[in-house]
Order: sequence, then structure tokens, then C-alpha cells
Amino acid sequence: MYAKQFLNSVGALAVLALAWGAAPVAAQTVIKADGSSTVFPISEAVAEEFQAQNRDVRVTVGVSGTGGGFRKFCRGETDISNASRPISKSEMEACRKAGFDGTTVVTGPRIGKNGVEYIELPIAFDAITVVVHKDNTWASEMTVAEFKTMWEPAAAGKITNWKQVNPKFPDMPLALFGPGADSGTFEYFTEAMVGKAKASRGDFTASEDDNVLVMGVSRDKGGLGYFGMAYYLENQDKLNAVKIIGKEGQPAVAPSPETVIAGTYQPLSRPIFIYVNALSLQKPEVRKFVEFYLQNASQLAKEVGYVPLPASAYQTALEHVKKGKLGTVFGGVPEIGITIEELLKREAKL
Repeated sequence: MYAKQFLNSVGALAVLALAWGAAPVAAQTVIKADGSSTVFPISEAVAEEFQAQNRDVRVTVGVSGTGGGFRKFCRGETDISNASRPISKSEMEACRKAGFDGTTVVTGPRIGKNGVEYIELPIAFDAITVVVHKDNTWASEMTVAEFKTMWEPAAAGKITNWKQVNPKFPDMPLALFGPGADSGTFEYFTEAMVGKAKASRGDFTASEDDNVLVMGVSRDKGGLGYFGMAYYLENQDKLNAVKIIGKEGQPAVAPSPETVIAGTYQPLSRPIFIYVNALSLQKPEVRKFVEFYLQNASQLAKEVGYVPLPASAYQTALEHVKKGKLGTVFGGVPEIGITIEELLKREAKL
């Protein structure tokens, strides 16, 4: 129900505002969210459901990538940051310094004396999905080493043909499509496949709009791209998912809820989050929306194509909101291959 309606609506919009009923905009309070295109379908679904029940509230959901979303969040411009990776050390520092001009502290509706403080809330798990054209019959499975050959910086202008990636592949031009540099998916994929976050060749078609990537691969027989699993599931008639061989000698594994839960779809399984500004959470409408989000994330995450967390995870998250548990369990360090079980253990100790 939600996947097609929401994934197609991202388009080229920088900000999507959902307003219900006849109440004038001036009479509505506004909750601002921005960030990851991967998290967007869930947040949009939650926003629509919430607004149907709370017509005096308007929720805007922007799509500027995880990095772009955190920049706005740490400037105090948004209440919620959608993120397809944990907050980084530099972003943590930017949030800490928010409102300090070097001599004085300038506070505001979302910036306190300690800068922008936040609560980290995991909402689901994703499987970054590598896709090829529907008529691609040779790359049903690939190794991490092959992806590195294809995507590493040294490949720019040199690895331009499928046969260069693997001699068994056909002599066909290679066309690559991927998220832009502000994307958390871009950071995670390059860390997992190349060995360093943001270490990537630059000669590929980049877009923060995953629908553009879907269209690019689906129109080019030599195309390959990657994005969140929800966008693949919505476009299975146009694309094939590549099975991943995580380590030499291991079986190839396809992206699916089952392989994510089992922890076998590696290294491209990852948690996705919302970060909530602690000052914003003092507003009744924001708290109500966040609680509604956590109470409905399991159902809506599944509907749009992601893997819900266990019920205990959402209960823990609600407790963190209630108690105002600030900070992150990741310490600003990117991690590859964390499982649902490991995530839950960390969150329980926060």
C-alpha cells in the first residue's frame, strides 16, 4: 500500500509537506524532519498516518541525504533527522558547538546551552541492495572484491567494461549509478565494499533521489546501482538484485528480511534511525509524533519494504524518549556488519 505511493513521491522534491483537512496553515504547528532518502518512506508513512489523526499538526519530510540532514539538524533547523547511518564524530561536534559564536552562546527553539542535544532511535533494519538490469544474466552473484574493483577511486576512467571486473562477464560497457556524497548509503557502501567511507570513483551517475537511480539502471543493460531494499522491492519488475558473497568460500546471499534477521546478508545489512532534538521533544506535538512513530514503525517499516525490529526494541526506544536518554551508542565511529541482536544489546545499555 505505502511503498508505491511513497517511493514514487520522492521525485525531485526537496521538501514534502503533508497537510490534511481544512485547517489553515497558520493555525497548524509544524514538525520538521529531513535527511535520508532511505528512511524517507517510513517517515512519510508515519507522517500521513499521524496527520490523519492530528489535523492541527503539519509534518514536513525533507530529502537531503543523511549528511545534509545532519547539517540542518546540528544548526537547529529541524526537529528530527532521518539517518541511514549513525551520527559521525564531526556531526556530533557540530551539534555540540551549535549556537556558540566563539564568545557567546546563542540559544533558540532547538538549540540549548549545550548545543543541539539528541536522542538516537533505531527504527528498522535495511539491506542495501545492489541491482542490475532485468536482462543481466551474468551478474546474479558477485564478490566484495569485484565490487571494490568496480567502485574504488582507482577504477575511475579505467574500469569501464564488465569484462574488466570478471573475465567471465561479457564485453559490455559498464554504467554505474549510486547515491551522492551526502548519502549515508553512499558512506556505508563505500566503507563496506571499498574499505573506506566515501572512497569511490567519481565517474558515475549520482543522485540523492533513489528513483533516478532505479530509472538509470532499468534503462541500461550494462547498468549497476545500489540503494535501500525498499526501492528494489518496489521495482522488481525492472531490476534484478545481485546476491552478495561476503567472504571467499561463503555462499552467495540475497537481500531479504529473512537474511537480514539471520545476520547472513553481509556486509550490507544496517540499522536505520531517526534522531530527535531534545529541546523539540519538550513540545507536546513533537513528543506525541515521536511516540506515534515508535508505536507504528514496525508495521509501516514492513509495508514500505524494510525489516522491523523486535517489539522489545521499540519499547526500549520509548523508554529512552520518556527518560530523555541523550547521545549515541556508536560513538561517532562507522561500523559495518552490526546485527539486530548486537544493536539491541547496545541500546539496552544506553
